[in-house]
Formats: sequence, C-alpha cells, structure tokens
Amino acid sequence: MSKKIGIKWRLSDTSPQTGKRVLITGSNSGIGFEMAMEFASKGAEVVLACRNSAKAEAAAARIRTRHPAANVRTLTLDLADLNAVKHAAKELMTTTSHLDLLINNAGVMIPPKATTADGFELQVGTNHLGHFALTAHLLPLLEKAKAPRIVTVSSIAHSMGRLNLENMHGEGKRYDKWGQYGRSKLANLMFALELDRRLKAAGSHIVSRCSHPGYANTSLQRHSLVWRLLNTVALSAPRGAAPTLYAATEPGALDHPYWGPVGFLEAWGWAGKAKMSRAATNEEDARRLWAWSEHEVGFTFDVASILAQE
Repeated sequence: MSKKIGIKWRLSDTSPQTGKRVLITGSNSGIGFEMAMEFASKGAEVVLACRNSAKAEAAAARIRTRHPAANVRTLTLDLADLNAVKHAAKELMTTTSHLDLLINNAGVMIPPKATTADGFELQVGTNHLGHFALTAHLLPLLEKAKAPRIVTVSSIAHSMGRLNLENMHGEGKRYDKWGQYGRSKLANLMFALELDRRLKAAGSHIVSRCSHPGYANTSLQRHSLVWRLLNTVALSAPRGAAPTLYAATEPGALDHPYWGPVGFLEAWGWAGKAKMSRAATNEEDARRLWAWSEHEVGFTFDVASILAQE
C-alpha cells in the first residue's frame, strides 16, 4: 500500500479572496474562527453564523482588532432549530446578492443526551439535519456566484458511524453518544458526496466538497476529560482548519471530494486526500439518507427544482 502524501499547505497559504463572500457556521471559536480570521485577512466578506450572538460579535471584534479593514458581520443561526435556520437564511437572502462559499463547520460532539427544538437527537439534528436544511435554503444564493463551493466538515469519526435509517436518533434504553457522533459525521460526508452528484446532474456550477480537521485542539472536546487532556498533543486550530480552507479555495481540491490530515490515523499531519469509509461512498444509502433527511426537515430538497426557480 502506497503511503499517502500530504500537501505542505498552511492556512496562511490561502490565496487572495478579495470580493468573495463567505458564510462559516460555528465561527466564533475553534477551526471556524481560524477560517474566518484567514478569509477576512485575505479580503473576503465574512459572515460569522453562530448560535450565540454575543460570542459571534466578540469574535468579529477580535478579527477587526487584528485586521482593522476586515469586512465581517454576524448572523444568528441556531442549527438545532429548523425555524431558526429558515429565518437566518431568509435574513441573509434579503441582505446579500450572492454567496461564494458556504462552510458547514458547526457541530457538537458527545454532549449529554439532549434533543433539538424539533425533537431530533442533538448531534444528528445539529451536525447533519441543520446543515442539510441550511444548504437547501442558501442554494439559490450560491448559484448566483461565479465559482461557488460548499464545504461540509466531517470527521475521522465518520468511519465508526453506522447508518440506521430506522433509528437515526439512537432511541433506546442506553444513549450511545459516541455512536451518534460517528453517525452524524458519516451523514455529513454522505450528504456532501450526494450533494455534489445532484449538483452535477442538475448542470450547476456549484461544487460540494468535504473535509475533516484531524485531531485539533478546540472546544469541541469540552464534554470529554480524556480528550481535553490529549489536546496537549493535538494539532493547533490553524492546522486543523487548513484542510477545509484548502477544499474551499484551491483548484487542486477539485481532484478529490474529501480533504484532511493524512498522517498517523489521519489525526495528525499535512492536508491531503482523506480516506472515506465504504459506508460513506454507498450511493444507494446516500439516496436513502437524503430522502430520510427530507422527511425529517419537512420539505423536499430537490436541487434541480430549487435552481430552476432562479
């Protein structure tokens, strides 16, 4: 088996983004914040779409302190509430002519058992269904851009995910928080791949890609003491953000659908062509997941029909 080779590409290698309009979910901290900082420094207009508006404003202020000319604004977005997702999308569409990049980055990892406003298991509901709905709502704005991309952030944990469309919300006597996290991240990758297929079939110029940060030192691990202790050997947040920025901006990212660190266990190392589990590339299951997701969010995400309306 040949050794995978990473691309020695740093966040600071991002090309000029002047004139680009970027929306990043969960961008008040972690890799999302690092991406927002980098995009702003390279001239893009950046929308920090976050659940906590106060934290989002504080993050925007930090970016402006570092880069006084930065064009950043905030958008209140709660991915755990489909009505809030729809409201945020409508707000953006009334104030924005187009969107060049949508980065579906926000997520929750192994929290205590909880449900979203719509009654979904929190991780599947936030990580997958919230982004599924948001992407559908924003597709018309992306279609109006010159070379739009959507990047959905998955995880190396997708490989432990199991698609169970009869029980995606993990209902039962015991709540398997790790199982649900892996399931949500598998859904992220399957969605990104299926979205790209449907965009191509519809004749759209929008590109869908996926990425993962490896094992990066962020607040995502706050619910696990062991993982917080391991943060001392984790990738820095900027290194963890690099694969997503590569997928979002570089021409070379069009050669592969999934990018992440390709060193030991894909938890460390330089960005490169990340490995996808067999489950993630099952196209029939992806179509089934899409139909299930439509049922859960309560509307049809028909790519061709949405784009035909514009």
